[in-house]
Amino acid sequence: MELNTIKPSSGAKHAKRRVGRGIGSGLGKTAGRGHKGQKSRAGGYHKVGFEGGQMPLQRRLPKRGFKSHLLKFNAEITLSQLQALAVEEVDVLVLKQAGLVADMIKVVKVIKSGELSKKIVLKGIGATAGAKAIIEAAGGSIAA
Repeated sequence: MELNTIKPSSGAKHAKRRVGRGIGSGLGKTAGRGHKGQKSRAGGYHKVGFEGGQMPLQRRLPKRGFKSHLLKFNAEITLSQLQALAVEEVDVLVLKQAGLVADMIKVVKVIKSGELSKKIVLKGIGATAGAKAIIEAAGGSIAA
């Protein structure tokens, strides 16, 4: 192999389509743009979702749903996760240090999932009605 014989492999390079260069090329006259209309003009185009002035689909359909921006500060913890903790008094800081909730969490709620057999005192943590009953049955309490 010599430097002067190197060339791209076959099929790697292809000629650029030259539009508007006469009828013999097959892309003369309108240059593949069809007749008239916005899409045939230079610089003429529209944004995504534009339907020619007709009310676009995303505006014809009704608005639906809501997602609170405060949800990212809320977290849930299960009874089985509380059972695995080695401490008796649990607050948000203890849960963050244990890695059970993220650092930016502000509100934590205990949900009824799993079993709890040891006494646990919750401070500044909410609980569902079912979880509260199980915590109190195990001898624990919930302090607001």
